[in-house]
Amino acid sequence: TTIGANVLGYIAEATQYQIDNDPYYNMGDLIGKQGVELSYEEELRGVKGIKFIQKDRFNRDIGPYKDGIYDTVPQQGKDITISIDADLQEYGERLMQKKHGGIVAIEPSSGEILALVSAPTYDPNLLVGRQRSRNFTKLYNDTINRPLIDRGLLRMHEPGSPFKVFVSLVALQEHAITPQTTLYCSGVYHYGRRGTMGCHCGGGKRDLVLGIAKSCNSYFANAFRKNIDLYPDAGKAMDIWSDHMKSFGFGNFLGYDLAIGKKGNIPDGAYYDKWYPDFNWGATTIISNSIGQGEVLVTPIQLANATAAIANKGYYYTPHIIKHIEGKPIDKKYTTKNQTTIDPKHFDPVIQGLFDVYNNGTAWFLKVPGIDVCGKTGTAENFTIIDGKRTQLTDHSIFIAFAPKDDPKIALAVFVENGYYGARWAGRIASLMIEKYLKGEVTLKQMEQMVLDKSLEEEYAKPYSGKPFTINN
Repeated sequence: TTIGANVLGYIAEATQYQIDNDPYYNMGDLIGKQGVELSYEEELRGVKGIKFIQKDRFNRDIGPYKDGIYDTVPQQGKDITISIDADLQEYGERLMQKKHGGIVAIEPSSGEILALVSAPTYDPNLLVGRQRSRNFTKLYNDTINRPLIDRGLLRMHEPGSPFKVFVSLVALQEHAITPQTTLYCSGVYHYGRRGTMGCHCGGGKRDLVLGIAKSCNSYFANAFRKNIDLYPDAGKAMDIWSDHMKSFGFGNFLGYDLAIGKKGNIPDGAYYDKWYPDFNWGATTIISNSIGQGEVLVTPIQLANATAAIANKGYYYTPHIIKHIEGKPIDKKYTTKNQTTIDPKHFDPVIQGLFDVYNNGTAWFLKVPGIDVCGKTGTAENFTIIDGKRTQLTDHSIFIAFAPKDDPKIALAVFVENGYYGARWAGRIASLMIEKYLKGEVTLKQMEQMVLDKSLEEEYAKPYSGKPFTINN
């Protein structure tokens, strides 16, 4: 195969540490080092056979020791089946050519990972055979493209506007707002003594559904503020808010069956007490959290998983790549529902808002013929330090989506580094991936060609640290 390098992983010689800590391995043995090869090493490696041979004083074989009663027969490794849809994975890798970022697609009804794309990638055949070590060194030393890094699992970033959806769900659960709560957006949200937050939604009267569709900063800043102000103690309010967010899988390792990952960050009251030890902080101090800015950090797989929880109206299955192991059941944790702390009744208006993102909102030009898609755009500012100065580079593009709206079959998150605004590249890639998976073919040929032709390599040649700061869409 020439696809799924980050999924399948590779094998290499066991290190001295591994040999010292596992009696199975000897010098020169090969061991899984990444992806499925690492996660399911024990199943794939099988069992070594052992023969005890007697020798005479001239070191000549004189037959098996005690008629071979201590010999063991080698056992072939078990066959395993993984959940990756090969066609979808290959298509996602093509769409991400000459771009940096990740795509994670999940089946909401099972938690099975359908695609795990990391770009740039590499041909997995490079890490097989006699040239394996030399090729690995070349890939490892590529500090611009970093093809050995799985961006879908390891890339932590501020989620931007997709996070507004989860802010609204917590506010609904805590009765800080209702779907009918309205706010008039003037293009600027004022808070505190002199604080302001700009908004580019076009202005006007907003309720929850329209606030999501238009990605109104003012609406969600107000919802978050009401949520924190429910309690006289902002620390307690943040603890409750944090617990709700973590119930979606944010801020923790998800427990999926791939060996690498990042926790991300969901702040709580203690976090801000430590951050502001001499300051009486409150909702307006941390208002940036309301639009996925501030101190919130997520990974693409966490975003995809949380999107699947919305598609399921309140629960998710731990994401996993294993589908079947020969002669052995898969871990029960992959077939057990993880319930969020949000009542199912609160998801309908939010899902309607996500549906309207495609109808009359920020992704109106990304519609997929014949498929009702729910989605949310996001844009993350991209700053780095150049010559000691904080310098802004091209924004990152973020998008979450699931489809169909009723009985969803796929949920995904797309992150394109230096990809401009959310709908520009991440949104287009999401729509194409959805159509490819649900129809088996793509009719959005003009959109497809636009994505395939686009290279962002000039962007990546710029000095870049990868530390994003999120703004409105």
